[in-house]
Amino acid sequence: MSLAAFVGIALLHLMAAISPGPSFIVAVRTSVAEGFASGAGIAIGLGLGAVIWATAALAGLALLFEYAPAFLTVFKIAGGAVLIWIAWQTWSHAGDPIAEPQIGALPRSARSAVRLGLLTQLANPKPAVFFGAVFVGLIPEATPVGVLAALLATLFTTETLWYILVARAVSLDGPRRAYGRVKSGIDRLFGGLIALLGAKFALT
Repeated sequence: MSLAAFVGIALLHLMAAISPGPSFIVAVRTSVAEGFASGAGIAIGLGLGAVIWATAALAGLALLFEYAPAFLTVFKIAGGAVLIWIAWQTWSHAGDPIAEPQIGALPRSARSAVRLGLLTQLANPKPAVFFGAVFVGLIPEATPVGVLAALLATLFTTETLWYILVARAVSLDGPRRAYGRVKSGIDRLFGGLIALLGAKFALT
């Protein structure tokens, strides 16, 4: 695989990561509500999810979806259900007071934050289709395993660093204070958006 193809895949993935979706909504809401540490955990989970979907695409999952659409339907329904569950959790806790970060303590454990990010990413099967389409055109069949491993590491780094930047931006005191004043409405809005995206994934 040429250097141009390697860089091209990384840039395409960065643009896909930046585009708004359930991952962005969950990352923003968690970071502004619980602080940077939880947001960073979400970012790591999203990065791990991107690597899992990219690995699945390399293994041929995108082709399986193409030739056996029933599998894609099952994945989409299951993923939509997970997103709707996340939406319900967000909505049901909309009235809770904003969590104030304390030194040495997290509103949620690091493992819980990573798990939420991972579940959010895996609930959306579209990355597997995206990676499959990109990989088919840009990755030769004889690409060495070491190059593929470097590509997966780059995808993880790109996804994770983007969402860490998002977490840092929205977890500053100003955004958190503004969020605290309208937390109930914002959480219900975010929960509704996540539920709509989950329903869309499940039904389309």
